[in-house]
Amino acid sequence: MQEQKYLTVHALTKYIKRKFEADPHLQNVFVKGEISNFKQHSSGHMYFTLKDEKARILAVMFSSQSQTLKFMPENGLKVILRGEITVYDPSGQYQIYVKEMRPDGIGDLYLAYEQLKKRLEQEGLFAKAMKKMIPPFPKTIGVITSPTGAAIRDIITTIKRRYPIVKILIFPALVQGENAGASIVNAIGKANTTKEIDVLIVGRGGGSIEELWAFNEEQVARAIFLSEIPVISAVGHETDFTIADFVADLRAPTPTGAAELAVPHIDELMERVLQRQTRLLQAMKEKLRFSKEQVNRLTRSYAFRYPERLYEQKLEQVDKLDDRLFKGVARLTSNKGMEHENLLKRLERNHPRQLLKNSEEVFNRTNKAMNRAILQILRKKQAEYRHVNSTLDALSPLKIMDRGYSLVYLNDEKLVKSTKQVNVNDSVQITLTDGTLICKVEDKKERI
Repeated sequence: MQEQKYLTVHALTKYIKRKFEADPHLQNVFVKGEISNFKQHSSGHMYFTLKDEKARILAVMFSSQSQTLKFMPENGLKVILRGEITVYDPSGQYQIYVKEMRPDGIGDLYLAYEQLKKRLEQEGLFAKAMKKMIPPFPKTIGVITSPTGAAIRDIITTIKRRYPIVKILIFPALVQGENAGASIVNAIGKANTTKEIDVLIVGRGGGSIEELWAFNEEQVARAIFLSEIPVISAVGHETDFTIADFVADLRAPTPTGAAELAVPHIDELMERVLQRQTRLLQAMKEKLRFSKEQVNRLTRSYAFRYPERLYEQKLEQVDKLDDRLFKGVARLTSNKGMEHENLLKRLERNHPRQLLKNSEEVFNRTNKAMNRAILQILRKKQAEYRHVNSTLDALSPLKIMDRGYSLVYLNDEKLVKSTKQVNVNDSVQITLTDGTLICKVEDKKERI
C-alpha cells in the first residue's frame, strides 16, 4: 500500500488562505449586514460579527481605516462594508478585513430598543422621583434569574461572603428565548406575593443583544416598574444597557455588582459597630469624668462651705435695696409735685377767660391801628385829588377859551384844524366860552 502524505493543520490553513487570496472576487467585496458583538480594542482596532437572517461572518477593521469613520459602529446597526476575505491562521476561520464602512439603516432589534426606550421615558418610567430606596440592611433577598447559569452562583457566593445572615429566595426564570419575557414577569409577580422580601435582584450574565432581549421587552419593564419590592437590575456586563436597567430602582453593572449593592459587608459593619462602641465608651467615660468634676466644684464652692455668710450678704443687700426704694419714692413724689405745679400754671395761662382778655386787647390795638391807617390813606388821597384837579383845570380847553380862543367844528362835529377841511359856503360851528355860533364860510385865505 502506497504511503499517504499528510498535511499539518498549519499547512492546510495556509493552503486555504492562499486560495482565498488568489480569488480576485474576494479581494474587493461589498457586503451588507447587521453588526453584532461589537468591541473596540484600546489600540483602536474594531472586532465584530456581520450577520443577516441566515448567516454570519467575523469582521475586523484596523485603526488605520476606523479613524476615517464619521460615526461610531454599534450593535444592531445595519452597514455596508467593502473589504477583502481571508483566513485567520490561528483559528482557521475566514473573515472580512474591512476597508470602508457606511451605515445602511438601523437593525430591527436595536430600532425596537430605541423606540421602546423613548416611549417609556416619556411616560415617566425612568424618572428618579419614581425610584424606591434600597434598604441598607435587608433580611431577605429575592433573586430572579436562570437557576443553572453562572449569574446565580456569583450572586449567592457574593451575598454569603459579604452578609451571611441574609436569607436568599430564588425565583427560577427563563432569561433567554421566546418565552423568557413572560417567565421573568411571572417570577416578579410571585416575588411580590412573598411579603418577606426586602429587595429583588433581576438579571443574567452577558451576551449579545439577541440573548439579552428578554430584558428589553415592554412587559418586563412594566413589571419592574409596578413591583412593590425595590428592584436591582443585573443584566450582562458593565457596557450592556437594557430597558430593565433604566426602569429598575438601581442598576448594577454585573450580577456580582448587584449582590454587592444589595447587602453591606459584614466585616465593615462589625468594624463600624466596634468603632461606635469604642466612641460610646469614651463618651461615657468623658461624661462621667465631667460630672464628677462638676460635683467636686459644687461641694468646694463658697455657697456650700459658708451658707450663713451667703444669707447675711443677702440680708445686707435687702437693706440697701430698701433704702434705695424709699429714696426713689421720695424723689419721684417731689418730681411729680413740681410737674403738677407747672401744669397748673400752664392751665391758668391758657384758661378761656385769659385767652378772651388777650384777644380783646389784640382787637382794640388792631382797630386803633386800622383807623389811623384809614385816616392817613384818606388824607393822602384827598391831597392827590386836589393836585390832579388843579392840573386838569389848568390844562382844560375851556381855560384857553377864556383867553379869547374858540373851537371850529364841521356839521359832522369834526374839529377843523386846517383851511383845507373847509370849502366856501360850508356851514361851521364856532364854540366859545359862553355858547356856539352857526356861521357860513364866505371866503377862505390860506397862510402863505
